[in-house]
Amino acid sequence: MTLLDRAFFEQEVAVVARQLLGQRLVRHLAGARLAGIIVETEAYRGEEDLACHARSGQTARNAVMYGPAGHAYVYFTYGMHWCLNAVCGAVGFPAAVLVRAIIPTEGLDEMAKRRGRFAQAQWCNGPAKLCQALFVDGTFNGTDLADPQGLLTIEAGKALPESVVQTGPRVGIGYAPEPWLSMPWRFSVAAESLHSGIVKNENTP
Repeated sequence: MTLLDRAFFEQEVAVVARQLLGQRLVRHLAGARLAGIIVETEAYRGEEDLACHARSGQTARNAVMYGPAGHAYVYFTYGMHWCLNAVCGAVGFPAAVLVRAIIPTEGLDEMAKRRGRFAQAQWCNGPAKLCQALFVDGTFNGTDLADPQGLLTIEAGKALPESVVQTGPRVGIGYAPEPWLSMPWRFSVAAESLHSGIVKNENTP
């Protein structure tokens, strides 16, 4: 499979967030592939974005956001959950895309070890859920997502048409003032298209 290259992630963060829809997130685990099609993302852009982790400047927690594009920014939240982001844009400008949901397509037996008590539709329909399903934690912070030998990568799928994509405000950022609260930087596949051939079957190897 073809990995998304560094140049893809060096684009403006909202562009990357939109274009990640339909791409394949892959976790390599003990010779197995755990993978799913990305169907929901959010863009976070710079210190001026008051919903972004970089709003107070560089810290030990968010330092990866200031580094090279194409690396994973994995953070811990609510004292119990991990969330996966892809760093975007130029070095020194903190921007990242939060991967909010995927449709599982490979490695379902492995995912079931962590998420099997729920219906499969609930395995990866949230940022913490997908990290749990894919066995992603803080050890992946800084991982190069464009490394062919890496344990966490993003492969090229197929571009999804605008007709199946929705945009809207980001989720869970009630602390942020306007205009950041209402920025339409959340990108998702419309519910009625989630399990259609154009999203899932055509992107499955």
